[in-house]
Amino acid sequence: MRIARTAGTVFVAGALVMTLAALVYPSMLGLQTTAADQSRVIANTSTGPVTEADRDFVVKVRAAGLWEYPVGMLGLQKGTTPAVRTAGDHLVKGHAALDETDRKVAAALGITIPNKPSPQQQGFVSTLSGDTGKQFDVDFANILRVTHGSIFNTVAKIRSTTKNSLVRQLADQANTTVLDHITVMEKTGLVNFDQALFQQTTPPKLPASDLTPPAPAPGEPTVVLTPPAGASPSPTGTVG
Repeated sequence: MRIARTAGTVFVAGALVMTLAALVYPSMLGLQTTAADQSRVIANTSTGPVTEADRDFVVKVRAAGLWEYPVGMLGLQKGTTPAVRTAGDHLVKGHAALDETDRKVAAALGITIPNKPSPQQQGFVSTLSGDTGKQFDVDFANILRVTHGSIFNTVAKIRSTTKNSLVRQLADQANTTVLDHITVMEKTGLVNFDQALFQQTTPPKLPASDLTPPAPAPGEPTVVLTPPAGASPSPTGTVG
C-alpha cells in the first residue's frame, strides 16, 4: 500500500476583555510542542486564562479544517465506494461546523488563525488530488485515520486541562467531530490498522516549517468553509 511518498506526505502521528491585543501563534506549531511551558498563561479573559496550549489548539483546529474540508470534497467527487463518499461527506459537514465555532472562539479570544494549512497538510491534499480509483480510496482512508487518531489525544488533553470555558466548548465539539471521522474512516474497510497505529506512535521528526500553517497577511479576509448548496451541515457548537 502506497501512503507516504514525499516529505510533504509523511504522517505525523491536526468580544472579551483581553490583557493582550492579539495572541499570534508562534513560529513552531504543527503537532509538535510549541513552547517550553505549554501551561504558561498568555492572556486573562472573562472566560478564563488562555495558555500557550489553548492558543495552539485553536490554531490546530483551524488548520485541520483547512485541509480536511477540501479532502472531504475530494472524497465526495473521487470515492469509488459509498463508504468512502460517506466519509467525505462527514469531513465536509463536520469541519464546516467545527471551523465556524473555531473562528468564533478565535475572534473572542483575540487569537490569530491561519487561512492556509501547513506545508505537510498541503502535501496530504496534493497526494490525494493526484490519486485515482482504488488508490485514492486506500490513501484517503489511511491518511485521515492516522491524522485523526494522532489529534484525538491532543483534544482530550486540552479538554481535561484548559481553564478557559470557550476552549472547553471547542474541545467538546472537536472530540465529537474527530471521533466521528475516525469511525467513518474505519467503516470504509480500507484502514491498515498495524500501519496506522505505528504511524501514530512513531511520528517522523519533520522541520517546524513543514508543520506550521502560514500566518495570514495583514488585512487578509478570513477563509470560510461553506458546505455545498443543499448540504445539511452538522450542528454547530454554542459559543458563549
